[in-house]
Amino acid sequence: MRDLPQHKPVLAGAAYNSIPGAGVRLEALPEGHLLHVLGAIEPTVLAAELVKAGFAKTSIRKAGFRQWFVAGDEPLVPASLDALVAALAGKAFVMDQSHGRVRISVSGRSSRALLSRGTAVDLDPSVFPEGHSAMTMVGHLSVQIVRTGNDSFELTVLRSFAESLWDDLTHMAASAEKDSV
Repeated sequence: MRDLPQHKPVLAGAAYNSIPGAGVRLEALPEGHLLHVLGAIEPTVLAAELVKAGFAKTSIRKAGFRQWFVAGDEPLVPASLDALVAALAGKAFVMDQSHGRVRISVSGRSSRALLSRGTAVDLDPSVFPEGHSAMTMVGHLSVQIVRTGNDSFELTVLRSFAESLWDDLTHMAASAEKDSV
C-alpha cells in the first residue's frame, strides 16, 4: 500500500518573520477555511446563516459585486459547509477555496507604509477603515487586502503565489529598513 500525500502548509517554514527596524511583522495564518460566496444576499443575512451552520468564528470580506470571502482559522467541517450550502440555496452559491488560497498577516507601525510600496490602494485609515477590503495587485500578484486593525492587515493570495508574496513582502520590508537608516 502506498502512502497518500499529506497536507503541508505552503508557508510552513515561514510561520513568523519580524523585521524590527522596519516596524513590520509578517505571519502566515492558519490554513483554516476560506469560502467564496456569490449571490444577491446581504452580509447581515450571510452572517446569520454562517452562525447557524457552525461558522461562528469567521469574518466576511467583500470580494466584488455580490461576492464575499468568508475566512476563519478553524479547518473546514464538511457538515457545516453542507448546511451553509443548503441554507443559501436559491440565494447564493458557496465555493470552498480553502485549499487554493493562503492568508498572511502584516502588522506593525510601518505595515501601511510597507503595503503602500506594493499596491496603489490608499490604505489611510480615513479611506480604508478597519474591516474594509479590496481586491488589488501587490506587485504582480492578485491579492485581497483587509484592514484588521489600526496597524494590521490580512492578505489573501492564491496558494501557488504565497511564497512569492512572502518573499516580496520580506524584501520590501528589508528595503524600507535600509531607506530609514
